[in-house]
Amino acid sequence: MKLKSLLVGMALAAPLMFHSSVHAAVDKLTLKLAHNLDQEHVVHKAIAQMAEEVQKESGGKMRIRIYPNGQMGGPRETLEMIQAGGLDMTKASASEMETFANEFSVFSLPYLFNDEAHFKKVLYGPVGRKLMKETASQGFTPIAAYVAGNRSFYTKKPVNSPQDMKGMKIRVVSTPTTNRIIELLGASPAPIPFGEVYTALQQSVIDGAENNEPSYYQTRHLEVAKFYTEDQHTSVPDYLIISQPVWDKMSDEQRAIFTQAALNSEVYQQKLWDEEVANSRQKAQEMGVTFITVDKEPFRQALRPLYDDFRKDEKIAGWIDQIESAGK
Repeated sequence: MKLKSLLVGMALAAPLMFHSSVHAAVDKLTLKLAHNLDQEHVVHKAIAQMAEEVQKESGGKMRIRIYPNGQMGGPRETLEMIQAGGLDMTKASASEMETFANEFSVFSLPYLFNDEAHFKKVLYGPVGRKLMKETASQGFTPIAAYVAGNRSFYTKKPVNSPQDMKGMKIRVVSTPTTNRIIELLGASPAPIPFGEVYTALQQSVIDGAENNEPSYYQTRHLEVAKFYTEDQHTSVPDYLIISQPVWDKMSDEQRAIFTQAALNSEVYQQKLWDEEVANSRQKAQEMGVTFITVDKEPFRQALRPLYDDFRKDEKIAGWIDQIESAGK
């Protein structure tokens, strides 16, 4: 898919060719952006590149001041600050946006995507761009989408099938959907704070957890849970979010600069993420981790009841149909 075709679904009608005359037309603007990631995270690096591009293409008249490391709280707090007019931009995952727009809960459905190509076709294509408009009534809107890999289980003993998970205690980010996933696989969900997972694994309070490869490696959880089962049950993206009133007040020239910079940040973030995953897997293997390739079909079948639950909501059912159609 050509990069510029990705802009179609965003309905941001603005010229994307920049030259010196644009600089003269752009008004001065400084925006505050806060997120809870550290400065080595690939999403922060992508956002930082976007800020540099915005400043450059506006001739220094547009700036984004970034406040990382949770200086203004977590995603829920920063989203609420945007709603209250106290912040201009933030980063949040699709699951963190569920509270504000239930449509984003669709990403919590396991095995919604056939493969990575299907996921990216949805995220960066017409369906994903349309979904990004669903929060406008809440006072903010995503202007970029970032990949966050696939979440898989890592455990203290090998897991080759759902049968191996029976009786296990698995740490999850506790939501009705994630808890149900664990229960349908025969295990028990454990809503332990993220910072306590290492000790809980070490002391066998829990038998495993679930996350992507970079998080597994960077948290050192691989030291106390040596088996990474590549079941890849969910793919939950991150979003770069801007205040809707701020966006609406921008000139066409300002929105054009932001739109192109946001698009470029998506491409850059994907490159960084792929490199991060490859490096994390290599380092994990060097530290004695066993990566287990499994037949995903038994996992899919065990989790099918979740689709029946989600389809009870007609609006969510419509999004499921659109996503599934994009993969055919």
